[in-house]
Amino acid sequence: MSYRIVTISREFGSSGSTIGKQLADKLGIKCYDREIIKQVAQQSGLGEKFIEEKGEYGNKVAIETFFATGNYYNGPSLEDSIWALQQEFITDLAQKEPCVIVGRCADFILKQRDDVLNVFIHADKKIRMEKALSETNEKILDIERYIKDKDKRRAAYVQFYTDRQWGLASNYHISLDSGKLGVEKCVSILEQLYKN
Repeated sequence: MSYRIVTISREFGSSGSTIGKQLADKLGIKCYDREIIKQVAQQSGLGEKFIEEKGEYGNKVAIETFFATGNYYNGPSLEDSIWALQQEFITDLAQKEPCVIVGRCADFILKQRDDVLNVFIHADKKIRMEKALSETNEKILDIERYIKDKDKRRAAYVQFYTDRQWGLASNYHISLDSGKLGVEKCVSILEQLYKN
């Protein structure tokens, strides 16, 4: 199997973004993470912070309303427009060049392609808590609850837009524990898979 694209889904604080960037560097291809946010912000005229939050976590109230009633509250939302722009950007990107794409449901968006390696990165909660505390600029009183909320919202977003269970092994080609393996080993494993 020959791969052109690697998609990385990840638990919050599991070093998925770091693994994606380092893998791209090793392979000599681009990594798209925040670049997707910038592109969608530019196309939509919305702020990058807004796109970052709504483009992967969605509107909490709209998603909860949908799951409770099976209907949109007031029709398609701004988040739906962001989803459509992300989908278009990721699809076009996969056509143009080999790359690593972090998050944004890229594994689902590119599910019809045979040249995509879908990866899920996870780690022990304690390791993720330490990483989140060291990297966040926010003042967080309860880091465990913060991580749990981020993961819960990410899972709800994935379920809402893809009808898939986030983190379910059968949705990915490989799942790696970055806490046990370390970032370098994860990158090395993925590099070998990509090249073979």
